[in-house]
Amino acid sequence: MNHVILKLYVGNGSICHRNLIEIDGATGKYQNARHMKPPVRRGAAFSLVEVTIALGVAAISLILLVGLLPAGLKTQRTSAQQTIANQIMTVLLSDLRADIRLPPGQASHEGDSGFGLHGHWAQVATPDTLWFDQQGKWLQLNGSAPAGATFRAKITYFSPPSTSTSVANIVVSWPAQVDPATGTPAGSVQQFIAVNR
Repeated sequence: MNHVILKLYVGNGSICHRNLIEIDGATGKYQNARHMKPPVRRGAAFSLVEVTIALGVAAISLILLVGLLPAGLKTQRTSAQQTIANQIMTVLLSDLRADIRLPPGQASHEGDSGFGLHGHWAQVATPDTLWFDQQGKWLQLNGSAPAGATFRAKITYFSPPSTSTSVANIVVSWPAQVDPATGTPAGSVQQFIAVNR
């Protein structure tokens, strides 16, 4: 259907009145354009309310995500420290299990580890404290916490210790400056072992 819009101007040289008439090219019928309703066109767009709601949901999601980051980092750090503490515990248990009672004339190789715990439970009734750095490397035996110490391993021997056997409680805790006997450490691992069975 062809539509032609004819503009007619009524007046004396200046536009004083304008009438728009729409003429159907096929039938020749016409009607005044002021009385016609324009066609309703629906475009594919979002309303302002929908955009506002979408931005609000996105903002809340981002805030929640950013809020979870510190908790995730703390969990990751704790998990890494727990893993290192378990590795320290494994090394100490292996070292103490290697210190077996030998026939006369044979020397124990437990001292080769460097911890110096060979037969220690029979000599001292006080606990031994070993200090380790952030990577789990051994720093020193007993004394106060050295610089760079992150983990504390406390070995408590149950009396009466003898040259043949003893039961020990090993607690690896962090940070090293907090004694588990007097304070609450950030984390700890505990294990009992029968030494020199």
